[in-house]
Amino acid sequence: MADTDSIAVISDVHGNRWALEAVLEDLERRGTRRVVNLGDSLYGPLDPAGTAALLLPLKAPTVRGNEDRIIVDPNVADSTSPTLAYVRGQLSADHLSWLAGLPLTATVEPDLFLFHGTPKRDDQYLLTEVTVEGLRSRPPGQLSALLVGINRWLLLCGHDHKSGELRLADGRLIVNPGSVGLQAYTDDVPYDHAIANGTPHARYAIVRRDDKAWHAEFVSLDYDRERAAKAATANGRDDWACWLRTGRVDR
Repeated sequence: MADTDSIAVISDVHGNRWALEAVLEDLERRGTRRVVNLGDSLYGPLDPAGTAALLLPLKAPTVRGNEDRIIVDPNVADSTSPTLAYVRGQLSADHLSWLAGLPLTATVEPDLFLFHGTPKRDDQYLLTEVTVEGLRSRPPGQLSALLVGINRWLLLCGHDHKSGELRLADGRLIVNPGSVGLQAYTDDVPYDHAIANGTPHARYAIVRRDDKAWHAEFVSLDYDRERAAKAATANGRDDWACWLRTGRVDR
């Protein structure tokens, strides 16, 4: 029986076809038919074309991630990253057209507001702030400023690959489903930092509304991560292979 009352929220697949297959199989088992996608779908040294072949038929409402944008930005040269060159070489014209047409934000039904990072930027974390000293929860004042004027009851974000939720004082719920495809990474924007979920499981969320409010269920799934890790190594990214196998940035 189809579960018509719930919506699956996926984000940050990063070309990990094997993790996405596990998520879609779980949704089929649950009977969950509605899906929304928070972006960063295809970038990564894995299987971007195979991932696109799974995502596009879903026709899921999808917003643009920062690395979706980079793939189709003519001002970003292939030479900046061998992984970028690999991804561009794997994708078809239809795949690139799909990426180019993704919006920064989207509203789904009356309540759901979708974005990748923050409502005005696809490359900024919402619930987490990166400081010189490290990562911390974003202070409430900053959070309120980033969400000013957005009056939807359910705010869906991704980008930092960490599952979490926060109920605001006015009752709005922020949900980050975590990453389907990559459970650890390092970055240097705006400062050096690392994200590590500690396990390699694919992650997503299911949201439902009762008579009073929206609620989230966070799901983690095992999948054939060894195939993903071997693909990363074959495409010159031993760092990704480690992250995929362990969910950690150290070995």
